[in-house]
Amino acid sequence: MYNDEKRHGLFGEEHNIYREQVRRFIADEVMPHHPRWEREGCVDREIWRKAGAAGLLCPSLPDSMGGPGGDFLHAVVAIEELSRAGADGPGFFVHSEMIAPYLSTFGTPAQQQRWLPGFASGEVIGAVAMTEPGAGSDLRGMRTLARRVDGGWALRGSKVFISNGQLANLAVVAAKTDLADKNSVTLFLVDTASDGFRRGRNLEKIGVHAQDTSELFFDDVFVPDDMVLGGPGQGFKMLMHGLVRERLSIAVSTIAKAEAALMHTLNYTKDRSLFGKTLSDFQNTRFRLAEMKTEVNVGRIYVDELMRMYLAGNLDATEAACAKLWCTEMLGRVTDAGLQLHGGWGYMSEYPIGRFWVAARVERIAGGTSEVMKDIISRSMLGGK
Repeated sequence: MYNDEKRHGLFGEEHNIYREQVRRFIADEVMPHHPRWEREGCVDREIWRKAGAAGLLCPSLPDSMGGPGGDFLHAVVAIEELSRAGADGPGFFVHSEMIAPYLSTFGTPAQQQRWLPGFASGEVIGAVAMTEPGAGSDLRGMRTLARRVDGGWALRGSKVFISNGQLANLAVVAAKTDLADKNSVTLFLVDTASDGFRRGRNLEKIGVHAQDTSELFFDDVFVPDDMVLGGPGQGFKMLMHGLVRERLSIAVSTIAKAEAALMHTLNYTKDRSLFGKTLSDFQNTRFRLAEMKTEVNVGRIYVDELMRMYLAGNLDATEAACAKLWCTEMLGRVTDAGLQLHGGWGYMSEYPIGRFWVAARVERIAGGTSEVMKDIISRSMLGGK
């Protein structure tokens, strides 16, 4: 299907074996249920436990913290295979690559031992609550307030667009301890069984329907001192620390989706008959396929090199922003070209290309918009201006 074994020695034999395990799990346990999850707007909780047992959750989490003990490339394998399958319902990526690293990097030993084994097993589902109705990319503009009380903090405010919000047992919540101080952002570990925590609507999106995305409300939710992550006022620094890996992971996901979109389009054009020929016999089709292939190849070589840089400790925030910007914009171009070559059938949800096309649109927004990426990149070029 894909030439993963020929990617210039990036993956070892253990990664190739793991890839086959992940593919089988997705084929057996995810894709048969995905249409129902899309109709219901949420996946079954049981799929999380099954994924944990199969080693798909937090694959790079050390065994000392209750994880499978793999490395970053095991995480890459899981991201790639879920992305290629169009399995965007289970929010494993957010759980494993955005939330668990906050705990494994900044959590106290007690916090890690309390929560991370459950993250790896699927017994605990994580969400990260940053975005607010009036504060998205500008996190310093958030209005959720953490007020000091005896023994801890009382959280009041709301969050929106929260992946895994309907199922989450633990939310990493960003709040200010002083609304007038933009540097007072603090991260709190909120048990969703806490009094005052409320789940709002499962928001109706234009795509990625199987992935629940929620409003969350905090009505003076008590958070004890031992559930503060890293200490008061350290939140923004921790958020920035995780963005390199997060944006590289988004690039990994989007190039895998682009590869899948190209494969589905190629197969369709070879089978579709038109005016006594196959669609692939027409020069316009061949030229468009060549353009798609070139973009996908450039992206694949680029992302694989960035992964090597990350593994060597040499990938910085600017390079990660470049990857996120280029790969998400490229995915939009490739899926749009693929849908056009499908004609009317491309607009039907029964064909994978239509679902890839709709899902691709959010990639230019989530994890930092394309405009924010351009600002980060240009600031690095202009000395921070």
